[in-house]
Amino acid sequence: MLFNSYEFIFVFLPITFFIYFFLNHKRLTELSNAFLFAASLFFYSWWNVAYLPLILTSITFNYFIGNRIIEARREEGNGVSARATMIYGVVVNLGLLGYFKYTDFFISNVNLAFGAEFTMLKIVLPLAISFFTFQQIAYLVDNYRGHSKEYTFINYGLFVTFFPQLIAGPIVHHGEMMPQFAKLRNKLISFKNFATGLFIFGIGLFKKVFFADKYAEWVYFGFNGTEPLDFMSAWVASLAFAFQIYFDYSGYADMAIGLALMFNIVLPINFYSPLKSLSIQEFWSRWNMTLSRFLRDYVFHSLVGDRRGRFVFLSSMWLTFVIGGLWHGADWTFVFWGVLHGSALVIYYLWRSLGIKLHFVISWLITMCFLSISGVFFRAASWNEAARVIKGMFAFDKIILPTEIEFANPVGIKFGDFLAPINGDIWTAIWMVAGLIVILCFKNSIEMMRGFKPTFSNFIFLGVTLVIGLLYITKESEFLYFNF
Repeated sequence: MLFNSYEFIFVFLPITFFIYFFLNHKRLTELSNAFLFAASLFFYSWWNVAYLPLILTSITFNYFIGNRIIEARREEGNGVSARATMIYGVVVNLGLLGYFKYTDFFISNVNLAFGAEFTMLKIVLPLAISFFTFQQIAYLVDNYRGHSKEYTFINYGLFVTFFPQLIAGPIVHHGEMMPQFAKLRNKLISFKNFATGLFIFGIGLFKKVFFADKYAEWVYFGFNGTEPLDFMSAWVASLAFAFQIYFDYSGYADMAIGLALMFNIVLPINFYSPLKSLSIQEFWSRWNMTLSRFLRDYVFHSLVGDRRGRFVFLSSMWLTFVIGGLWHGADWTFVFWGVLHGSALVIYYLWRSLGIKLHFVISWLITMCFLSISGVFFRAASWNEAARVIKGMFAFDKIILPTEIEFANPVGIKFGDFLAPINGDIWTAIWMVAGLIVILCFKNSIEMMRGFKPTFSNFIFLGVTLVIGLLYITKESEFLYFNF
């Protein structure tokens, strides 16, 4: 069940909303949490009910392991048993994720390296397994560090499965979620929260179906075609993917934040105008912020440990991003993408230590060029596909401009079928410019949400975004991060 679907917007959401608050109105708070937990499981199993036992088993296992860690910390002052239990829980979680996500990747590489012919298992990746696994690993580690407490099974299950953030994040922390479900004032309908939530949900829906799905058309032809790409076509395909994934994932995050706010739950911000960034470090402080937080707190800090020094810091940061690349997908292109981003951050920190500052326009252009080039490896389904696009991006002898702007040609620029290899035309360029203006010149959705007031103009804006979003729902569409 997609957020951008009629069955979700007109059936699941209103029924869940009214039953949840009706039970709270009757002061059946435990039952209301149990209902919301069950509704979230129904939402998850809508795609494939076969994976419902998997997520329930994962929740049950981590709930009891988490409680055992807390008990072990009470029983032993040195925490040896607690540490062993935590490590066991983390290993089991990673093993589960590894089996479903990386088994075929491992088999294919063994076959390639040793000339073996092991049969691929063709395991279907369960929806959201990367997200709910990371979320629960963080919970176990926090239990060991003494940063959490015991919860009821229903409340813990609700923390893991709360439907707005279950499928593609944000990756939430138990400490920021559980207290909100316990607050009595959150058990009553807040018309302010509902209106604000609906407002940002409308923005997210509009970003997804109006912008992201439009850029997806040129991305598809740019990356899935077979003919060579000229310079302009390759760059537009790459930039279109940068715009597509930004509007797609930030649109999903907006909808998740809006939906949670309708239930009086505040989710952490996951995007904050990342394509305005003037450095790769700033980009990662604005893009998929909860994943960056998880990698920093539970991977980077674990790699650094008690060691000090620039080499330890930079090498641990580099390896953290390699791991982050592998988390996104079981393919060497994702690993290489992580290598590129880790290397870029190392170079950035070394450059910053020199004290040399660039003009902000140059800094932005360098950052965007890097994101566009590295993004090719994130999107490409194979090395050959990535090489085809990268080759076109550096084909300076194949610059083709539209005939509509043909002029005297002293430098050998060609005019002809502009962007034909990606099934584009002059209107594609207009869409690219429009997307860039929206990204750079307008407030982001979080800024708009913070300044939201129930004014006539805001309700008109909400009406426009919802109407356009609902009209575009008829198109085939899915969220990119569902694949991770």
